[in-house]
Amino acid sequence: MEIGNKIKQLRFKAGLTQDQLATRLGISAQSVSKWENAVTMPDVSLLPLLAEELGVTIDELFDLTTDQRLRRIEKKLDLEDEFPADDFKEYEDYLKNRLEENEDTTRVKSLLAQLYHHRITSDSRKVSKYARQAIMEKPEKKDCQWLLQKAEGAHVWDWNIGNHTAVIEFYKMVIERDSVSPKTPLPYYEVMDNLIADHRAKEAAEYLELYKTIPAHKPFLVPVYEAYIALAEYDAKKADAIMESAREKFADHSGFIFELAQYYARKCEYTNAIEFYELSWKLDEDSKPRFTDPLHSIAIIYEILGDKEKAVATYDRMIDCIKNEWGYSSDDAAVTEVEREKKRITDNDYNIS
Repeated sequence: MEIGNKIKQLRFKAGLTQDQLATRLGISAQSVSKWENAVTMPDVSLLPLLAEELGVTIDELFDLTTDQRLRRIEKKLDLEDEFPADDFKEYEDYLKNRLEENEDTTRVKSLLAQLYHHRITSDSRKVSKYARQAIMEKPEKKDCQWLLQKAEGAHVWDWNIGNHTAVIEFYKMVIERDSVSPKTPLPYYEVMDNLIADHRAKEAAEYLELYKTIPAHKPFLVPVYEAYIALAEYDAKKADAIMESAREKFADHSGFIFELAQYYARKCEYTNAIEFYELSWKLDEDSKPRFTDPLHSIAIIYEILGDKEKAVATYDRMIDCIKNEWGYSSDDAAVTEVEREKKRITDNDYNIS
């Protein structure tokens, strides 16, 4: 339906004349008439008020399809740092309504999860800011230190809080109930990652054997997991030998080289880590747009080493990639997030001001 007809239909439904709608919008009745007769379109600045007066959202005003509205939400999640309360409520209500109508429930549930996570992320930045301020003023108080752990994913000393049993059991159940063919390797990664983090090496090895039977498994990841399982058993020499052997086999595989860099970073062997992060970045030169994980890791390492200048320069490389390879603008969340990290480093601004 054209927007002119949509406005006319909604105006009738709201019991408004053209004059009444025009008065509420602060325009002439002739303007409303031109919209309804498809002579002109409403000015974009009027759309929020127009939608409000007609009792619909802007999306409903334009009569977007379900797929168009879902893609719009996906794009907003990607571009915006934080949603105004009205926008959040609009997206939340729309997605919940789609669930009730049983429309593409997996996609809708995923978007709902992303929507709530988006709010968690933006709220976590505020938690960090005020918790840090309170800790600076009263470092002996424990409550805000606990909040900072929750907001930033800091390590928790208490085993009963820091272990990953619940998520491990969940993904074990996902694997057991997976009846889709071909089977996805994703739940296996989650199970093994969390088992290794908890040093449950024997169970991790059992799931690695299962993982190897899946046609979609990645052969270069098998020695990577074998090495981490060895580390979980506190056998660093065995882990090193596994990775060095695999390096000969997967020397030109960017995925393995990235994992090799990760391995050295976790062992705090930072010179080796930077070398292989840079190599993985170079190996993906012909696979643009590239993910910026190697550069982000390098920037963090330089910060750990106290070289703020190189850290900032690496963040600039990230921004260049995000803009020129991915096509984001300076105002998009992907760019502003990196800019925040630069500012934090250059201004010693650890989110306490």
